[in-house]
Amino acid sequence: MTTTSAIAAGAAPASESASEIDLTYRKVTWRLIPFLAFLWLLAWIDRVNVGYVKLTMLDELKWSESVYGLGAGIFFIGYFFFEIPSNLMLQKIGAKKTLMRITLGWGTTCVAMMFAKTPEMFYVLRFIMGAFEAGFLPGVIVYLTYWYPSDRRAKVFSLITAASALSSVVGGPLAGNILNLMGGVGGLSSWQWVFLIEGTPTILAGIATYFFLTDHPKDAHWLTAREKQLVSAELERDHKALGQREHSILAALKDARLWLFVVIYFCIVAANATLNFYGPSIVKELGFTNPATIGWIMSGAFLLGAGAQILNGSHSDRRQEVRWHCAGAVLLGVIGLLIVALSLGRSPALVLTGLVIAVVGTSSAFPVFWQMPNRLLTGAAAAVGIALINSIANLAGFGSPFMLSAVKAATGALTPGLFAIAGIELLAVVLILWFVPKKHLAKHQTA
Repeated sequence: MTTTSAIAAGAAPASESASEIDLTYRKVTWRLIPFLAFLWLLAWIDRVNVGYVKLTMLDELKWSESVYGLGAGIFFIGYFFFEIPSNLMLQKIGAKKTLMRITLGWGTTCVAMMFAKTPEMFYVLRFIMGAFEAGFLPGVIVYLTYWYPSDRRAKVFSLITAASALSSVVGGPLAGNILNLMGGVGGLSSWQWVFLIEGTPTILAGIATYFFLTDHPKDAHWLTAREKQLVSAELERDHKALGQREHSILAALKDARLWLFVVIYFCIVAANATLNFYGPSIVKELGFTNPATIGWIMSGAFLLGAGAQILNGSHSDRRQEVRWHCAGAVLLGVIGLLIVALSLGRSPALVLTGLVIAVVGTSSAFPVFWQMPNRLLTGAAAAVGIALINSIANLAGFGSPFMLSAVKAATGALTPGLFAIAGIELLAVVLILWFVPKKHLAKHQTA
């Protein structure tokens, strides 16, 4: 059997062909992943900039913590209602049109946030932003299955999701310096400039999306015919190795494992939303009042989180193991949250240490988590199932800021709320290790 026919048949390629496959995927990765990561970076900057804007916006507009908590969280209600329709639309019109629509929508809404001077307008615009952004992450997850076999996805997905952590590295200092320097310029408040400056690049990136992305390998003018053949053969090999997966949407919805993943991801998102929306407030409680300083402190924590995502995703691919890589990362996040909760009001150094540990652990769980439902679903079932997991679980992004704001208003402290979030995140560890079956992807056979 020739090398080419062996690859087409799903057998492992000879060493020179394996090298050729690696080179091809390096080319695919350099083409797609930096751009997708950049879009996700912008999404997170625009999503969580309210955590920094809060430092001045609430005082100027005379809003309460409850107004902020509801507005920060209502974003995820829009997420819930529009995520599945968005992913179904991706199946019909393709990834680049879908991602273009999403990016233009949330960028425009971010800019419009500069006019939110009443709680009602704040709520409406946050809901709309969530509705637009809803399909981005599940759309990218499905999109990657068109290009990468499962044994290459955790690493490339970690490169994308690391952008959510890097968003605080970029967005934190940027927002902090805008708040310090732009107040009163052009008759606008500093918080209005944050929304304008951070939303405008997203609109431009949305336009570029249509021209840069390619829906499927067969449409990639930037790949040679041989490279297209290699990618197609790798996807076919992976399909055979994974065996029968669910295609039917209805059957997938009846599968208890899908709902298990919903609960697990809900627990992880609850912790992540807490760190993003209340991390700056926690740092402020330590006595750091300069918004730029708070931004730099948060950026350092999330820079380490970004590195941890990439390392955990890469190691998971090499070991072909996901349960412990995900559960271990989540457990680290629990430990960090408990350190923060126990140290608030006692030791600023321990609070910062715990905050970093929580960010590193929770962040590095994301790229590995998504490899578990990808092994269960494919086709339309994957499009709907992944969107369902993300949409329902992201309701935790509504619940956790709202709960924390209520706890802070009632008790004057964040500590009880942080204990609750740590307990919720710990539940994810238990569910992963107790209920998710141990699976290893099929290895390449020797030719």
